[in-house]
Amino acid sequence: QVQLVESGGGLVQAGGSLRLACAASGRTFSSYAMGWFRQAPGKEREFVARISSSGGTTYYADSVKGRFTISRDNAKNTVYLQMNSLKFEDTAVYYCAAARRTTPSKFDYWGQGTQVTVSS
Repeated sequence: QVQLVESGGGLVQAGGSLRLACAASGRTFSSYAMGWFRQAPGKEREFVARISSSGGTTYYADSVKGRFTISRDNAKNTVYLQMNSLKFEDTAVYYCAAARRTTPSKFDYWGQGTQVTVSS
């Protein structure tokens, strides 16, 4: 069982940067793969990025490759999403999620989300 709390969202101009953080509770954080998802108004939730439990493997949606970077600090029980060169299309509520190592594609735990708004 893990609780996730996102932070770092806000309003930025196109071309700017934001770093989101997801703080996790629990002593088994290092055993979870972590992911970031987002949902824009009127659209379904979409995958953004994921990182393996050790941090050794990352994967990104094509829409954010080269602009976003996911990372984690297991000592701090925190996963990050560095977002650069932000576009208006990146505007969404961003959610952090966790998956057990045994079922890395099944995200069982979700945060409440943090709003990212990019002005054009």
